[in-house]
Amino acid sequence: MHIPLGVTADEFVDRVWRERTDRTRVLFLSHLTSATAMRFPVEELVRRGRDAGLLTIVDGAHVPGHLPLDLRALDCDVYTGANHKWLCAPKGSAFVAVRREVQPMLEPLVVSWGWESDHPSDSTFVDHHEWQGTRDLSAFLATPAAIDWTVAQDWPAVQVRCHDLLVDACRRVEELTGLAPVYADDGFPWTAQLAVVRLPDVDPVGFKRRLYDEHRVEAPVHRFRDEVLLRISIAPYNVPDDVDALVAALRVLLGR
Repeated sequence: MHIPLGVTADEFVDRVWRERTDRTRVLFLSHLTSATAMRFPVEELVRRGRDAGLLTIVDGAHVPGHLPLDLRALDCDVYTGANHKWLCAPKGSAFVAVRREVQPMLEPLVVSWGWESDHPSDSTFVDHHEWQGTRDLSAFLATPAAIDWTVAQDWPAVQVRCHDLLVDACRRVEELTGLAPVYADDGFPWTAQLAVVRLPDVDPVGFKRRLYDEHRVEAPVHRFRDEVLLRISIAPYNVPDDVDALVAALRVLLGR
């Protein structure tokens, strides 16, 4: 499925939905992508999918701690998210939330103690998936502390500050390059703390290497279809000086 950059949220939903056929059984979506840093309008697509009797699966790897997430309101069949990215939990911490009536469809890749438990819980799904061989559970056990820490930091206010700094960074880079914004100006919140901006037709690998080696700025640069994109991430520890450093580095590397 090819969806061009810059479509409106309504166009995005319509383009995805037009691909459905009589053979479609599953609707699988990213909530927020890595390559384009684009938040998808999953709410409307999940609603349509559920109404059509499709199994709805949403990959929310970048969402916990990044976007507001209400799984009951979203109401998809399966949702998975990573906690080590924006929620600041240890690497290896993630979750999968599965609608109760769908749980029997999922089997663990590793059969462990809960498979035929001598002391089963009231959830066969938890018994089968909670313990995976000799995997270290420390990252999972530390996640509640990460959640408590974000609450203590007034995370919604932190997210607003980060978003405002991201918007400023994108505007300054777009003014420097003279290239159009990636996202449609249609009122839909396409970005939060992560966004991409267009670059001229540079070598992505070499440009990224010079960005770090010569200016100590770490930012992914990659080719997406026929365009070169630079991804900007604004985390709670980033400050305006970091954006200044990025813009100054781009000015030198692009000869502007």
